[in-house]
Amino acid sequence: MSDPELSPEEVREALPSTGDLMYLVGQSWWRCAHAARAGKWELAAYFARRVRGIQRRLGIVRPKYRDDLDRFESERIAPVLAALERCDLTGFERAFAEATDDANGKHAKWGKSYLHWVLPPDPPPDLDLSGGPGTGDAALGGDHDRGRTV
Repeated sequence: MSDPELSPEEVREALPSTGDLMYLVGQSWWRCAHAARAGKWELAAYFARRVRGIQRRLGIVRPKYRDDLDRFESERIAPVLAALERCDLTGFERAFAEATDDANGKHAKWGKSYLHWVLPPDPPPDLDLSGGPGTGDAALGGDHDRGRTV
C-alpha cells in the first residue's frame, strides 16, 4: 500500500515560513560578519553563500519577494562575496553595512518596518573562531547546508 499523496494545501503548510527562512538568514549573516572580522575568509564566504541560498529558497516559496531578492543578490551579496574573496576587511565592512541597510529598507518596503536587523556585538557562542586567520574552519553548530553547495 502506498502513502497517500499530499494535497497542494498540505504541501503549502509544510513549507517554511518567511520568518523561518529569515531567521536562518540572520543567523548566517551574524556568523559571516564575525568570521570575516576574525580573518576567517573562507568561513565568512560560506555563510554569505548560505544567505544567498536561503534567500533563493525564499524567492521560490514566496514569489512576491523574488525580484527584490534577485536584486539584493546581485547588488548586495555579490560585493560582500567579492570583498571576502579579496580578504578585504574594509571592503567587506562597507558592503556588509550597505547590504544590512538595504535589507532593513526592504523590510519597511514590505510593511514590516518593525523588523530591523542589527549585528550582535559578539560572535555566536557556537562559532569557533580560534586558530587564527585561515586555519581550521569553525564548528558550525546548529542548522547548516548539510554539504550542499549553494
